[in-house]
Amino acid sequence: SPQVQPFLPQWLAQPKRVQKRIRDNLCPIRDVPGIHPRLLKKLQMNGIESFFPVQAEVIPAILQSASNGYLMGRGGYRPKDICVSAPTGSGKTLSFVIPIVQVLLDRVVCHVRALVVLPTKELAQQVSKVFNVYTDGTGLKVALITGQKSFAKEQEMLVQKKVTGYCSLADIVVATPGRLTDHINQTPGFSLTQLRFLIVDEADRMIDDMHQNCLNQIVKAVFQGENGSGSNMLFQRTKPGPVTAASSCSPQIPLQKLLFSATLTQDPEKLQQLDLFQPRLFTSAYSEKNRDGTETEQDTNNKYTLPEGLSQCYVPCDLNSKPLLLLYFMLTMKFTRVLCFTNSREASHRLFLLVQAFGGITVAEFSSRLPPNERRRTMKEFEQGKIQLLISTDATARGIDVKGVNYVINYDAPQFIRTYIHRVGRTARAGEAGVAFSLVLRIQEWRFLRMLRDAGIQDIKKHPVKGNSLKPLVQQYEGALCKLEKTVK
Repeated sequence: SPQVQPFLPQWLAQPKRVQKRIRDNLCPIRDVPGIHPRLLKKLQMNGIESFFPVQAEVIPAILQSASNGYLMGRGGYRPKDICVSAPTGSGKTLSFVIPIVQVLLDRVVCHVRALVVLPTKELAQQVSKVFNVYTDGTGLKVALITGQKSFAKEQEMLVQKKVTGYCSLADIVVATPGRLTDHINQTPGFSLTQLRFLIVDEADRMIDDMHQNCLNQIVKAVFQGENGSGSNMLFQRTKPGPVTAASSCSPQIPLQKLLFSATLTQDPEKLQQLDLFQPRLFTSAYSEKNRDGTETEQDTNNKYTLPEGLSQCYVPCDLNSKPLLLLYFMLTMKFTRVLCFTNSREASHRLFLLVQAFGGITVAEFSSRLPPNERRRTMKEFEQGKIQLLISTDATARGIDVKGVNYVINYDAPQFIRTYIHRVGRTARAGEAGVAFSLVLRIQEWRFLRMLRDAGIQDIKKHPVKGNSLKPLVQQYEGALCKLEKTVK
């Protein structure tokens, strides 16, 4: 018998398509309508001049759904729920952080108005960090509830008991399911009755059976009403149902669900459980029907100028601490399979001798000073893991596919964006993960960041290393320098 095709609701069948090629479709932040000048300034301070396609579509959609303030939907209607399905690394977090912070900017009383639920502590921490950046200086309070602190400590972050009753200490709560459920059930005064936004990130993992209960509890807590506390009877929430004269006389704070996921389930029954209201779906990870009716998933990993699995960091430093930083990464942080770039043959050779004199690291240099057969041998040993640190110039490494590079270290910051992209592209190849560290002199910092920003590279993180971390290496390093001076003489 022919297979029964599950009926896809229209919103799933006809989503809003978002451009998938991120780098070709950046949108300057000033071109996205309706963003508060204060947040535009914050974005720029964080080196963000353009939005990714997903952000450029979703931010205005959320802002619009709260254009009459967060107490009611647009024109008095209930705002539509929003689902966003886009590959990791396409900028989902900012697409809800920016509009939520903006909508809450002029709130007067602190209540939990936005709740973000994430499957893991790491994700929750990451998201709360981004919220902290954009709420900084606004008076909005963000609480991170993941069980990393004791339950009592978390309670202190959420509510304060006053003579008049409990008051909320958080406007935005970022939480993992288990811990959140505990607070809903056990923390006196923790109330979700004023919740306006429920953000479920990594939604497909959250819809799984174990977390479904958590989502049900949240919704129950939102609509449980403030049993007879009088003052709040006006905003007593009722589960949305048919509009009647009685239900429309008191304003309702709408609860809007925002779901984000790299692979949003297409299973209507699962989505049914989420009880979404007239949802709009934004997607960039879509499949196309072939002639024979089969579907092909389109390549979600378009190769941009930089590989997907690459993390980029830069370390502000001064000239003297550069060699120490390299030693610190190798010996203290135990980096393995490191490809390190300098700007000249001389620098490369000198650094190689210095590391060798310091000892404890299997190191080789890879330069045009060496005959080809020696370079091939070095390469092979590096790939086998016998050599942990390979110091090279750009000329030598051009286009080489080195297997298994875990880290690229730009010992000298590159002068040109081509060089940068070329170097860091030696790691995170073919979908593997990799990390690129650039040691940047403080006087070069501004120019270096501008060079990346102009190329649309925004996801580089500042990674300061404290002087204290380098101290234990200093004595041995000075010894190595003396040794080196003698050799050079």
